[in-house]
Amino acid sequence: MGKVIEILQYRLRVGSGERFHHIMQHNSVPLHLTSGITVLEYGISLHAADAYYLIRLFDGMEEMEQVLHDFYHSKAWREGPRTEIVSLIEESHRVVLPYHRVDSLI
Repeated sequence: MGKVIEILQYRLRVGSGERFHHIMQHNSVPLHLTSGITVLEYGISLHAADAYYLIRLFDGMEEMEQVLHDFYHSKAWREGPRTEIVSLIEESHRVVLPYHRVDSLI
């Protein structure tokens, strides 16, 4: 199948968008990067101050599942930003799709 993109969309507790972004920017994304996870983009959605997105790239489905398993079971995640991040999320949605560079299709 090749590379895949995972898009996570969060509806956060009212008024917590800026706090969530701070944690993502200073704790979670750096932890992702040191764990070898490619973060393509993240941030507060343009349509709502308490809506958030995280977009990650993986080499394939199997690699994604293994890397995410290792990440979410790591001591650094469990004893790091996990508790606060999870406490701010009201609802989350996930979609995984094949990665195709648009410029390679032209």
